Amino acid sequence: MGDKRGLLGALSLRELLTPPRTPADIFSNLPVLQTERLTLRPMSMRDAADIYAYSRDPEVARHVLWDAHQSLNDSKAYLRYIMKQYRDGTPSSYGMVLNATGRLVGTIGFMWYSPENRAAEVGYSLARSLWNNGLMTEALRAVLEMGFLELDLHRIEAQHETVNPSSGRVMQKCGMKHEGRLRGRVLNKGRYVDVELYAILREDWDRLRRP
Repeated sequence: MGDKRGLLGALSLRELLTPPRTPADIFSNLPVLQTERLTLRPMSMRDAADIYAYSRDPEVARHVLWDAHQSLNDSKAYLRYIMKQYRDGTPSSYGMVLNATGRLVGTIGFMWYSPENRAAEVGYSLARSLWNNGLMTEALRAVLEMGFLELDLHRIEAQHETVNPSSGRVMQKCGMKHEGRLRGRVLNKGRYVDVELYAILREDWDRLRRP
């Protein structure tokens, strides 16, 4: 017979005594994610200037549900909201830090989370000077992996305005499948807009990872 200590010996006392992390634990202390060019990390009030630098651009805000920031105070108010989400253990966003400069250049994270359905939605934004160079694809792939492995999700959704097809191409590159157009789905800046719905299931993601 084998040594009875075989399994337990491979585990530390802390691992044996610490209960599994809940989704609320994870949302309260988002694990840092690394990609080739980015670090995805929780945000802090120190990021206000970087957030304001890109969030004041009307083109960045055009297809998202928040308005372009008019002052540094708007960015600080946004960060206070994010800090509260962290404290409450509710779905929230990462700051996207460009490794080459150390500057925060965008956000990506979870808009909502359904524990009974093991489903969530992701959303993102990025400084306009960095559009169309694959950075958002890197970030989305990392967050999808985190969602499936850390949160044990079954389904992850994303949506974009129909008139913003470049966002859909990011989703496609990450293996998300187009599931349809939702007419007048969202009231954005005084107008009802059509959106395209994408999603990826854990089984889809597993299939993409196979050699």
